[in-house]
Amino acid sequence: MNNKMRYLMKEWVEPIVIAIVLALIIRTFVVQAFKIPTGSMRTTLIEGDRILVCKFIYKFTQPKRGDVIVFISPEDKKKDFIKRLVGLPNENIQISNGAILINNNPAEEGSILKKQHYYNRGDFGMEGQSITVPDDAYYVLGDNSISSRDSRYWGFMPKKFLLGKAFLIYWPPNRIRVIK
Repeated sequence: MNNKMRYLMKEWVEPIVIAIVLALIIRTFVVQAFKIPTGSMRTTLIEGDRILVCKFIYKFTQPKRGDVIVFISPEDKKKDFIKRLVGLPNENIQISNGAILINNNPAEEGSILKKQHYYNRGDFGMEGQSITVPDDAYYVLGDNSISSRDSRYWGFMPKKFLLGKAFLIYWPPNRIRVIK
């Protein structure tokens, strides 16, 4: 290999290969960008919002009620969903008069769950129905529950499908904010 070719490899190819490898590692294990396709999380997230999801946080801490999470769809493994975590393992969940009851108690004052109105729909969210979340799963709902396909329809979200926690809207510029 002549000197000119070595120079090109060292100055151009090597940095490009390193950048690609780093980008793949970051996207796979650290942070991933997603675009919101539907209004199921309105008004927290709206169609077209671009968000960042921390993919490693749940390696160090347990998911908490109220977290906005991204996970593999239980209905279509090729799709990722974003919803709010409502029910934790072994909890009893009920939707009553638009409110979430956890182990027969209303959500805590000041909780985002207290501010939302949830509609009774689907096989896992009927009026008067009380369901227990399995040990290896979560119960998740869209903030805009009138137009959200969520745990009320397909049941529980397996822990193994959890991809990460949504933490930032980064686009469009007028909507940049931390997700709560």
